[in-house]
Parts: sequence; structure tokens; C-alpha cells
Amino acid sequence: MISVDGQDFYSISELTREFDVSTRTLRFYESEGLLRPVRQGRQRLFRAGDRTRLKLILRGKRLGFSLSEIRDLFELFKAPEGERRQIEALLLAIEERKNALAQKRRDLEETMSDLEDAEATIRARLKEIGGGS
Repeated sequence: MISVDGQDFYSISELTREFDVSTRTLRFYESEGLLRPVRQGRQRLFRAGDRTRLKLILRGKRLGFSLSEIRDLFELFKAPEGERRQIEALLLAIEERKNALAQKRRDLEETMSDLEDAEATIRARLKEIGGGS
């Protein structure tokens, strides 16, 4: 951690190590307006809030949210209703994501079943013509 004028900041290398992301990733999130580091010359200094936002971005990505959806959630926090509106939007987004994943699961299970049926048919035919296993 770096202290400047009594404030604590994280360097880009500290965040890349802590969150196992590249400097390019942090710069990209900055260019997308998701992180807003302070510049001291050519050095980027990240506040505790940027660290928290990075943590939330990475969690959102892991849950399957797009950067656009994550940005929208961050913007909701700035709205007059603030946290309540953000939480309600997050719950809705989570529900939608869960529904989409459940549909993908059903699609995968159906595909696996189709493949198993096809495999059984092919194996039976192979056995009929004397092809072995």
C-alpha cells in the first residue's frame, strides 16, 4: 500500500497480484469507466473503493454478468434510491442469470441424452454387423 498526503492507495502491481489479473485487465476496466484510479505522473494509484469495485467486477464476471450489466449496477448505486435500488436490480439480474443457466442445463441434459441414444444405436448396429465393441 502506498500512502500519499495521508491517504492510502494500492498500486497496479499490488492489485494484479492480489486478484490474479493482468495490468492490461485493470487498464481495460479503467478505460471502460469501471475503475477510476488517481494518476501521479504515469503511475496509477487505486483507492480502497477501486479495490472493492474490482472485487465486485470479478465476482460479477464469475457469475456470468457482462461488463455492461456490472456498470449498470454500479450506476444504480449512484441513484437517489441508491443501495435499495441496486439490491433489487441485482436480485432481478441474479434471477435472470439463474433462469438462463437452468435452461442451459436442461439443453445440455437433452443433448447428452440424444448423444447417449445415438451412441447406443451405433454400438448396437456395429455389433449387428460384427464390428466388435
